[in-house]
Amino acid sequence: MKKSEIKKRLLKEIGILKDKRGFLKAGLPQFNRLFGRDSLISAWQLLNINPKICKKTLEVLSKLQGRKINKKREEEPGKILHETDLKSKFHPKGYFPFPYYGSVDSTPLYLILFSFYFQKTKNIIFLKRYWKNILLALNWIFNFGDKDRDLFLEYKRKNPKGLFHQGWKDGFKNHLKVFPPVAIIEVQGYQYLALREIAKISKILGDKKLTKSLLKRTKKLKEKFNKKFWMPDKKYFCLALDNKKRQKKSITSNPGHLLFTGICEKGKENLVMKRLFKKDLWTPFGIRTHSELESDFQPKSYHLGAVWPHDNWLIAQGLKKLGYKKEYQKIKKALFSAYKKIGLLPEFYGVEKGKLIQISSACHPQAWVTGALLNFLQDF
Repeated sequence: MKKSEIKKRLLKEIGILKDKRGFLKAGLPQFNRLFGRDSLISAWQLLNINPKICKKTLEVLSKLQGRKINKKREEEPGKILHETDLKSKFHPKGYFPFPYYGSVDSTPLYLILFSFYFQKTKNIIFLKRYWKNILLALNWIFNFGDKDRDLFLEYKRKNPKGLFHQGWKDGFKNHLKVFPPVAIIEVQGYQYLALREIAKISKILGDKKLTKSLLKRTKKLKEKFNKKFWMPDKKYFCLALDNKKRQKKSITSNPGHLLFTGICEKGKENLVMKRLFKKDLWTPFGIRTHSELESDFQPKSYHLGAVWPHDNWLIAQGLKKLGYKKEYQKIKKALFSAYKKIGLLPEFYGVEKGKLIQISSACHPQAWVTGALLNFLQDF
């Protein structure tokens, strides 16, 4: 299949998922609504293709930003939502009212995307218009995301019907086997990058005090993070810290997200990169979410073994940033191999003994999958 034909198909998928308000809905059929995490990542993927999607995404998320404490919604001042349907007041299965804010990573990703959008467009007027929202999001990180003041962002559900895990590997049950409050690894990297990016903006806007404060926190965060999350015996980062600040030592794809954030100490980035491409994680069709060596590994499991294209795309951004060109190309080629094998690319899929396994419950089209392929196409 020619590049032009693939691009045409992918742009058609984006057209299907694009809401009339300009943001991208997460995916069909069961996620045909606004998700904070998904919409921000897909907006990032398409920033060089259509920056207006990023602008509209930031606008709608700012409008729906948390204003008060509401346990049923898991809302807090400054927090960016996890999920909502602008036509409905409740989750389709009645789990919680909309908008629902059970996400620990939407808020730092929101801050990162404000900076990325500004770097792309130089739209200082837009930035100033939403500066109060940016400050509210920072306040959420300091006063709600980090309630115990240990520098790490943590989550613990407040609505018993809400999501038990609230990072990207979210779910209603404790499938990750980590007890909250949970400091999931990739979110610490997101926080680090978010604070550094907003420090750049505050410097441009002349707020020296805020810039100094943010950079001071990132310095402390980086030092503490590398001590608490690193597993010296495995030469890799753990999945999370649990409610007793103990490491959950599972080998997963999550530490791969750290590579684009800058939080890893020098030398550890290379070790993370190498670990991701060992045969228990790497497949001909991308990196698994969960190592084959883990006792709970299942090749078709949603978060405990399947391959997720968007997960691989995020890892690839770090590889590209750090100059690992060969490994970056390896991921890109793996995802296009999967695309050609199936004839499309779904939300996730399994790989067993080198063979790709389609999973009927996987969504298609999925915004951050389509966005990943479109972004990769620009590099051919």
